[in-house]
Amino acid sequence: MSPEEFRRHGKQVVDWIADYLAGIESRPVMSQVEPGEIRCALPERPPEHGEPFEAVLADVERVLLPGVTHWQHPGFFAYFPSNASGPSILGDLLSSGLGVQGMLWITSPACTELETVVVDWLADLLGLPDHFRTDGRGGGVIQDSASSACLVALLAALHRASGGRVASEGIDRRYTLYVSSQTHSSLEKAARIAGLGAAGVRVVDVDPRTLAMDPAHLRTLLERDAAAGAVPAMVCATVGTTSTTAIDPVPAIGEVCRERGVWLHVDAAYAGVAAVCPEFRWINDGVAAYADSYSTNPHKWLLTNFDCTALWTADRAPLLGALSILPDYLRNAATSSGSVVDYRDWQVPLGRRFRALKLWSVIRWYGAEGLRAHIRAGVALAQKLASWISADPGFEVHEPHPLGLVCFRPLWPGTSPDEADRATTRLMDRLNAGGSLYLTHTKIAGRVVLRMAVGGVATEHHHVKSAWDLIREEHAALSARPR
Repeated sequence: MSPEEFRRHGKQVVDWIADYLAGIESRPVMSQVEPGEIRCALPERPPEHGEPFEAVLADVERVLLPGVTHWQHPGFFAYFPSNASGPSILGDLLSSGLGVQGMLWITSPACTELETVVVDWLADLLGLPDHFRTDGRGGGVIQDSASSACLVALLAALHRASGGRVASEGIDRRYTLYVSSQTHSSLEKAARIAGLGAAGVRVVDVDPRTLAMDPAHLRTLLERDAAAGAVPAMVCATVGTTSTTAIDPVPAIGEVCRERGVWLHVDAAYAGVAAVCPEFRWINDGVAAYADSYSTNPHKWLLTNFDCTALWTADRAPLLGALSILPDYLRNAATSSGSVVDYRDWQVPLGRRFRALKLWSVIRWYGAEGLRAHIRAGVALAQKLASWISADPGFEVHEPHPLGLVCFRPLWPGTSPDEADRATTRLMDRLNAGGSLYLTHTKIAGRVVLRMAVGGVATEHHHVKSAWDLIREEHAALSARPR
């Protein structure tokens, strides 16, 4: 493809994306295809001869688009937002066009140095401590996802807890990781990958009302494991759990970790970016004083398309000790001088994309003011939704709901708990099948509840109100049916 052909087809692609985003509301949020339908619509063998790019775009529209669940749809309330804003898409396009592989500083100095600036900017926007800045002992890096950030943090924690033995000798004794029942499943996966196994994961009790980790029970588990000869390696506190956005008490957990010299990782994947607004900085109470590492996802709520997770560490030495390997073919004068950052040492893979470009584009386009406006709008809509649900005797809201997620349960008088859970699931399935919205569920105290996450780029007041009206209508229709 020549530069002129690229120019022509590139304009076609940009126009296609713009038309897609402009008309997205007319499409059903969830894909309507059956398993295997997309595969069956595609040829079994690759083409022998090249095809015009117009044929590719035509098949995107005809074959692939019916199999897409539209995460940018204003009626997408499932999981958490995965915002793909215009400046972020364009930043990603620039990254693809440059084709940079930024494993070392020398392989593209701009890739590395822009990333150090952007993660420092983001730390400043979130009010994170100065020792997380890249020009200090610690520093930040962009990972692909919070799952990778948690794994990297665990490897650094194991390096410190073992005095470097894990990197050289492997797992030669029992190390333990501490989570709650509300912690993301990626932490158990990290424990498996790191060699601790599921048996090395301890589940700390939570407050039955707030679902936040219980520091007293954490202390008990740490003491018990230490007495049994285990080495507590890391505690993961969550700021905004996936199920309900519960917020663990980081200051109290941090005190327990400090008593035992245990690494504290704070996973703020969804909620951390809310701290761009000064009124939400309370979510990070205790981070400056106690956190050894901290991560949050601009690719969820901060208008940056997937993948983009920011990870900071208070001291980079354990991280580099755990992950740095330097074969001859990567040696160069800049690396040997010790004056540059080589981000290959801050992650599991060697290669890395120029992810900083899209986050840089977003921050420059919106500015701090625009980022705050986006977060505040999502929170305000979620709180309005919660007020509507609270005022309806047919539903109950889970408290607290301080950010953009509202969890609620429809009531089914005269039914057993199991029957009520089945009815709630039927309600969710009917709503999702209708095409105008998409919800997910979780369980609180063993009961099924619905989750509605507000914060999409295109989601406005009337979308939330229409969704709530539809929920009430479907609930009334199901309630009227004999069971």
